[in-house]
Amino acid sequence: MFDNLSDRLGGVFDKLKGRGALKEQDVRDAMREVRVALLEADVALPVARRFIDAVTEKAVGSEVLKSVTPGQQVVKIVHDELVSMLTGAKDDGGDQVGAGEELNFNATPPVVIMMVGLQGSGKTTTTAKLGKLIRERHGKKAMMASLDVNRPAAQEQLKVLGEQVDVATLPIIEGQQPVDIARRAMGAAKLQNFDVLLLDTAGRLHVDEALMAEMKAVSQVSAPTEVLLVVDSLTGQDAVNVAQSFSGEVPLTGVVLTRMDGDARGGAALSMRAVTGKPIKFAGTGEKLDAIETFRPASVADRILGMGDVVSLVEKAAATIKEEEAAQLAENFEKGKFDLNDLRMQLKQMQNMGGLGMLAGMMPGMKKAKAAMAASNMDDKVLVHMDAIIGSMTPKERISPGLMNAKRKKRVAAGSGTDVQTVNKLLKMHQEMSKAMKQLRKMGGLKSLAAMFGAGGPGGGMPGMPGMGGPGGGMGGLPPGLPGLGGPKKK
Repeated sequence: MFDNLSDRLGGVFDKLKGRGALKEQDVRDAMREVRVALLEADVALPVARRFIDAVTEKAVGSEVLKSVTPGQQVVKIVHDELVSMLTGAKDDGGDQVGAGEELNFNATPPVVIMMVGLQGSGKTTTTAKLGKLIRERHGKKAMMASLDVNRPAAQEQLKVLGEQVDVATLPIIEGQQPVDIARRAMGAAKLQNFDVLLLDTAGRLHVDEALMAEMKAVSQVSAPTEVLLVVDSLTGQDAVNVAQSFSGEVPLTGVVLTRMDGDARGGAALSMRAVTGKPIKFAGTGEKLDAIETFRPASVADRILGMGDVVSLVEKAAATIKEEEAAQLAENFEKGKFDLNDLRMQLKQMQNMGGLGMLAGMMPGMKKAKAAMAASNMDDKVLVHMDAIIGSMTPKERISPGLMNAKRKKRVAAGSGTDVQTVNKLLKMHQEMSKAMKQLRKMGGLKSLAAMFGAGGPGGGMPGMPGMGGPGGGMGGLPPGLPGLGGPKKK
């Protein structure tokens, strides 16, 4: 979403960092460009103006202009102000500034979460996503109820989604009105000892009095702890106007931005907190029912400034990588063993984490690599092709790749829909990785190397090792020599 803004700001800051000393006019010129970039990204004018004024005031101070690295200091000030804009709070040096705001479960069960928003904003799907997240992350028993009696099959849609995410839904009674459904849902949730009740209210094509009256009536009956406004971020600046309209009518406690994986300019996300005064609690990042993230202002600021998002990357890895698979890989690494089955496991893990583009976008300093991938028309089909190649081999060939002669390679290429050259690239990549495993074993294994590089600290991963994601380790576990990514080359 923030790619265009990130590129514009990156160009401005590269100029600043390229100078040994800065004058006040240099900073003001740079801030003028930043202001234009924010407005082009659809950030609300008052928000952009306040942001630029705050950054300029701090950046033209003598301690910045006379520092050893003035360009870096300006970038830090911009980063801190971005976090401040997204959180509505000033950085006081504490660890919690920029952290995501979680749901409030501090109420007598069932805790009611009321979902509101315009039609087509993704409200029903977001309700199901939150139900799944509440069950899996918080370990709470949740029930969902659809109060949308206007949109055809809306209640049926929530029922189907509930079955997919394994979250209970209120049985449908034809002809029942929203307020009565809310009362019945409250009664059912209490009787069946549910911890959380999610109410999916009806949306409209525009904000109207009937919708507001209906929502107020539902709110009075259910007394929700959370009222979350679901907004489609692709609507741009209009999303902010919608948020303002709703916040003036119902007691919002937070915002959920959907389609954050789209090509919107990002202005809605940057303006929302400043305009409404309500925190952005979650961001929808895809169509799948697990594609929802806690909105972390610090992580968003990092992404905008090309610093990556390691926290989200680690969370995604923890959620998608199976413990037994990771343990098996680690055991094989310790033994110096790395066959094609292990490589295939790594490729599947990368696919589950969102593919090459997602990983590149989250790793610090990988923005240029991501651009190179796009320029070379490289996408996640590379991972699919590599998996197809390994899948076309016999179990014996996967364990012993040395068996792969010309005849076998030709058979595998035909079976995977690729060519012999691509098969050779994969085998060469595996050979290099296997050699690295053996060298690692001679050095004392992973524990020895972890101690050498200070495992556990920042950047303390295993350099260059698949799945370890330390400095030089590719895209957080991207195998060295992956075709088209320019892994380590032999001179």
